[in-house]
Amino acid sequence: MSAVLLAVALSLVSAVAYAAAAVAQERLAARSPGSGTLRLLARGAWWWSVGLNAAAALLHVVALKYGPLTVVQPLGALTLVAAVPMGARLAGRRVSAVEWRGTALTLLGLAAILVTASGPAPDDVLSVPEALTVAGATAALIGVLSRPGARPGLRHASASGVASGVASALTQTVTVAATDRSGPLLSVQVVGVALLVAAFAAGGLLLSQTAYRGGLGGPLAMVTLANPLAAAVIGLALLGERLQGGPAGVLLALAGAGLAAWGVVLLSRTTPAAASADDDHPVAAVLALAPRSATPEPALVPRPHDPGHLTAATR
Repeated sequence: MSAVLLAVALSLVSAVAYAAAAVAQERLAARSPGSGTLRLLARGAWWWSVGLNAAAALLHVVALKYGPLTVVQPLGALTLVAAVPMGARLAGRRVSAVEWRGTALTLLGLAAILVTASGPAPDDVLSVPEALTVAGATAALIGVLSRPGARPGLRHASASGVASGVASALTQTVTVAATDRSGPLLSVQVVGVALLVAAFAAGGLLLSQTAYRGGLGGPLAMVTLANPLAAAVIGLALLGERLQGGPAGVLLALAGAGLAAWGVVLLSRTTPAAASADDDHPVAAVLALAPRSATPEPALVPRPHDPGHLTAATR
């Protein structure tokens, strides 16, 4: 198996794990819309979602070792493709025609991007000054997006996507620098950039949890679009990555990005189902994918002329 194909396979599994974590986070946020960060840290269910995110991130790190950012990051859109049927199954409904159309458009767009982005395994890294510059600019952008104001869910989701995309770009620097054997394993570059990765990864996770309080579809769509965009800017501008096929390849990539974006927008129109108050393990529900009954229990009302007896009301 070629390096790029291995990166694609790892990215697919990573996207499914990220999708399960996102659905679990949204269900937890719906159950406790007013919970602060400290209260979330005391919830076992939240740590289960963190574990899913960590497993997905580990697969993502390995994928970045074998594939360029312009290949690995667009595959993150499959997180939304996987999350939509998961959410529909948990809500006890079928995936709609619009959602199937969004899935098809997203996959078609990703295929076009992968054709133009397929390149050799990554071998370039960010220098320490470049990493610090990227980190500073990203922190400033996140601060602007996280300010109080209208539509906090979408802004926090955008900030989360940018933070995660930059963390992926920095992760590639860590993995390549630590495994090329051209310098010490724990060099200043590796340790310093690894700390930045940890900071942006944790920030992206907390920002996404805040964004999901308004539902899953729209915020997850913003995360899905902002993440590869931020990573692609770094890969093309600083890591020497290029699109294949010259001007025709650029046009094909732009067309693919447009199709994928259209598909993501369609998928983002999914109406989230509120989690029940007695659901103590949203992650367990995600992994079990047990559909909920859409038929309400019949109400109990007194039988006429017999106030001491209750019977099911008929509709």
